[in-house]
Amino acid sequence: MTNAPLILTLDCDMYSNDPETPLQMLCFLLDSKMSKYAYVQFPQRFHGINKNDIYGGENKRLFQINPIGMDGLAGTNYVGTGTFFRRRSFFGGPSSYLSAEKPELNPNHVVNKSIQSGAVLEMAQSVASCDYEDGTKWGYKMGFRYGSLVEDYFTGYQLSCEGWDSVFYHPDRAAFWGGIPINIDDVLSQNKRWCVGLLEVAFSKYSPIIFGTKSRGIFMGLAYSHFSFWGIWSIPITIYAFIPQLTLFHGVSPFPKVSDPWFSLYVFVFLGSYIQDCLDFMLMGATFQRWWNDQRMWLIRGISSYLFGCVDFFLKSLGISSFGFVITSKVIDNEQNKHYEQGVFEFGVASPLFVPLTTASIINFIAFSVGVTRLILGHSKLDEIFIQLILSGFGIVNCWPIYEATLLRNDKGKMPSKIIVLSSLLALALFSLSYYVTSNI
Repeated sequence: MTNAPLILTLDCDMYSNDPETPLQMLCFLLDSKMSKYAYVQFPQRFHGINKNDIYGGENKRLFQINPIGMDGLAGTNYVGTGTFFRRRSFFGGPSSYLSAEKPELNPNHVVNKSIQSGAVLEMAQSVASCDYEDGTKWGYKMGFRYGSLVEDYFTGYQLSCEGWDSVFYHPDRAAFWGGIPINIDDVLSQNKRWCVGLLEVAFSKYSPIIFGTKSRGIFMGLAYSHFSFWGIWSIPITIYAFIPQLTLFHGVSPFPKVSDPWFSLYVFVFLGSYIQDCLDFMLMGATFQRWWNDQRMWLIRGISSYLFGCVDFFLKSLGISSFGFVITSKVIDNEQNKHYEQGVFEFGVASPLFVPLTTASIINFIAFSVGVTRLILGHSKLDEIFIQLILSGFGIVNCWPIYEATLLRNDKGKMPSKIIVLSSLLALALFSLSYYVTSNI
């Protein structure tokens, strides 16, 4: 409404923590050497995170680590909040010609009317109407880009493809603080929505792996593809959460023996990736326990949020179902808040997202127990099933909050009985199916 040349976007639950933030931003956007910079992105920072961040709510990869890498290329992605935009960037690429059809919309136009004047308020009502953008390029070629549940990612990506750069600024003092969900159903539902929105972009004509690479080069294309194809992680994570364990239960090993030269490759890939990820976290000031909880949540999201997100997206693509935008609840419940502060997972509701988690915990525990029993009885050799035992044991350690919620708790945050029964039946069905498959190989 003021037609100011700079715009700040914030989530409704965020607030300023540093009055010098605008001055820090101006150091970038008023620099003549940075005329191609569309926005300055500050990292999302959150208040109220418990000591060990049990739900990985800090999202350090998404909001701090990955943006630093992209900042070394052509600029970071837009995360929807804590961002100062150059208004000019919403009207076309940095070298495009601005139409003079509506001079009052030109970002260089000087407003000489009071914001409370009738003419300004009349235009504000017109712009706020539900059909203002119909028949125009707004939301498609100009402004914030619609058509995806992750309009922030899509907008920043499109601006980058138009030739705009951006900068990630990470001061020691948080520029803004925001809130996070404090129960796992809200966390997983939020990630599911993100997954669906990102897949909408990934499989559109603006796919980063094709359109993005062509527009901004291979590295930026791959950087944006890393986000847009998030949901595909559900495939390898789900496979490793179930297949090795089911084959271990039946005494079959799909992996090389310890004495096999290929065994060292598995060890190198597993330890190398985890050590690198841990170092990334700890070099950014995180603790080992926070890193451990974050990798646990990555595995949990892989067989819940990402899996359901992929299913929802592809069903919608086939016209079978539809999905909507569900706002993440951040209402503070006293009991939930108490559990969160204590580092205890909050389940409580019979969410379908909990079914694969509980099923995986059951299968991992049974498979590990059967594997150890086979070793003791001499029915299997350690070098043959070593990798499967490690994977099952690793799964058990990561599933401890689920075992706790299933067997050891009686409060409102425990795992609902309906989920336990359904997951047990599904685990039994998978064991039966795997027995049929292995017996016919």
